[in-house]
Amino acid sequence: MATERESMLQLAAEAFQSKNFDLAADIYDCQLAAQGDPGSRQELMVKRADALAFGGKFSEAFAVYRQASEIERLTPAQLENLIDYLSQSIRRQDAGESHSGSPGRGEEAGAAEGAGRPAAATATAPGSGRAYFSCPICQSFLFEPVTLPCGHCYCKKCLERKERREKECNECRDSSGVQSYRVNVVLSNLLAKWFPNLHQAGQLRREGNGLYAEKKMEAALEKYNQAIMKAPLDHILFSNRSQIHSSLKHYDEALRDAEMVCRLKPRWSKGRIRKAQALVLLGKSEKALREYLVCLSMEPDCRQAKNEAYKLLSQLLAPVTDQVPQHISNRSGLLSSRTHLKNSISSSFQTLSPSIFPSESRLTSTPPVHEMSECCGAKGQPKVENARPAHSLFLKRKQRSSEDEEEVEQQGGERQNQHKRLRSEPVTESLSPEVSPILDPADLECPLCMRLFYEPVTTPCGHTFCLQCLERCLDHNPKCPLCKEELSEYLVQRQYCKTALMENLILKYFPFELMERQKVHQEEMAELSNLNKNVPIFVCTMAFPTVPCPLHIFEPCYRLMIRRCMETGTNCFGMCLADNLKGFADYGCLLEIRDVKFFSDGRSVVDTIGRRRFKVIQHRERDGYNTADIEYLEDVKVEGVALQELQSLHDAVYDQALVWVNSLKAEQKERIEGHFGPMPEKDSEMQACPNGPSWCWWLLAVLPLEGRAQLPFLALTSLKDRLNGIRKVLLFMAQSRHR
Repeated sequence: MATERESMLQLAAEAFQSKNFDLAADIYDCQLAAQGDPGSRQELMVKRADALAFGGKFSEAFAVYRQASEIERLTPAQLENLIDYLSQSIRRQDAGESHSGSPGRGEEAGAAEGAGRPAAATATAPGSGRAYFSCPICQSFLFEPVTLPCGHCYCKKCLERKERREKECNECRDSSGVQSYRVNVVLSNLLAKWFPNLHQAGQLRREGNGLYAEKKMEAALEKYNQAIMKAPLDHILFSNRSQIHSSLKHYDEALRDAEMVCRLKPRWSKGRIRKAQALVLLGKSEKALREYLVCLSMEPDCRQAKNEAYKLLSQLLAPVTDQVPQHISNRSGLLSSRTHLKNSISSSFQTLSPSIFPSESRLTSTPPVHEMSECCGAKGQPKVENARPAHSLFLKRKQRSSEDEEEVEQQGGERQNQHKRLRSEPVTESLSPEVSPILDPADLECPLCMRLFYEPVTTPCGHTFCLQCLERCLDHNPKCPLCKEELSEYLVQRQYCKTALMENLILKYFPFELMERQKVHQEEMAELSNLNKNVPIFVCTMAFPTVPCPLHIFEPCYRLMIRRCMETGTNCFGMCLADNLKGFADYGCLLEIRDVKFFSDGRSVVDTIGRRRFKVIQHRERDGYNTADIEYLEDVKVEGVALQELQSLHDAVYDQALVWVNSLKAEQKERIEGHFGPMPEKDSEMQACPNGPSWCWWLLAVLPLEGRAQLPFLALTSLKDRLNGIRKVLLFMAQSRHR
């Protein structure tokens, strides 16, 4: 018998998982008839109620939940499915209504779509500039902005609070750690100049927070009143003032401020929590439960909202006793009538009510600036609409009348996280026509080149420079050019991410100046990428085609040269021997950069390999290093009898070279092969490469010859002459060994 019951319960669980909720509910109902143990009956009742709820029969489900709670108060684990169902239903309904939106939603739909684009893509969108100045965490005005290594900006306090929980950037999920959060000096000054009211409000908020921490509630409240007068649309101010009112037991005022938060930031889950907390303090548990469920519909992983929703729902389902608080004592009268519940089920999906779902005007619309006179009293206190009495916990969603129909933000389905949903909501103060005259490109000038920032990067100490300007300074000294703070760690990481906000500001407000700056940069890059004129020359040692040439770079001029080669994409520079008269020799080899390893003091090891030989036409100099106009060299090809003679000479010299290499001591041979690799084999076609056989260049690189003796081989364009020269050297080496 027990085995049969277990099989049926397993079948019910599988039916529930496969979304056959009617079958699951029927099985649990049948098992209830044969179950006498109160604990087991309650468990089966909860499972049956879950199946009924997910099957769309919520009125029946709620009655079963109530019966189960009469046996014993339901635990959070037993209410988990109900909470998930209610929050998912809110999310589905909200998404469904946004898909079936009216044509009048076009403007807000566009804003929602823009929220998913990169910042640069929306920079030119009308009115989108305000979104640049909001913190991705609190969605409020950037106060004391800090730039992370990834280039994204946040409020300093937001980062310090976030550090306790997680260390990822909300924008790009970069997890690069920082030792301390330094305010971005340029950006902070810029925002204070462009948005004086919001900046002053931020200062007052900081002072109010300090007073609140010292338990000086009245003084903190006064600071927040002043801040709200400066920034009457900042949701953070109202949220924090709501908390202060709660601490002072001004519960009505706390609710009014929380209501204003929900008006200003409908999709901000913390605002819903603030409102729910105020409602609980006022004894309005049913409305508080609604707000917690709305919060969970926006942020399913919000642990605080989930825990509070469990508590409130458990209270509302608990049996009526003399100890039940007065504010929920009429619960049974509101919820007992099955007929009333059936008649009040929402026609869209027959489950939920405005007492659980907020009206659309609260969930998805933000009041424009000109409506603040209607929302706020003389002292900045927001007015709250009279709440309609709740006739049931789960009633039909309120129908919108033609007079109060408001635009609903179009949602493209469920969002991955709250941050992405909120990016389209702007900061509350925009650049007005009165502010436009103070816009000055000088506010965004690099302190090193005194020109408009190009690819701005911010150091850990909070100073901003053009990327190229900063790198050139760090070539000479691994310290900040302004405050002289040590940047060795920053230098070795080479994580020069551009400051996104600075780039967006320049793109939006100074497009013509940016075009001129880009033009100068592009002309410079075009000139540097020419591998025939002004080719950078490293004056050091001999280099040969196909042969590796590792280099240790430590001089500032060559750091700049290597970096430019990589920036242009050529990854190439010339290598020549030094010359006392001309500065460097007339012949050299073009090297290609394969890899670079940087060190904390700015030094680097560059792995290069030889590519092409060249002759110097004109010696030049640029920014402290040598350059040259060059022409490339190629071997002259031969045919017929000359080719046969050349082939015989080639094979004979190769065999001679192989004998010399094999005669080396094991340690010598191992050291050579570790540096240059093993000796290449004979090419199937010795004239296929413009530089001739690669084994010749490998041999010249390892033979114990001085650079001046090697240089003539690089200038030869006759393979026959090169082979004859190598043969003479090998003969000399053999004779020297026998002596």
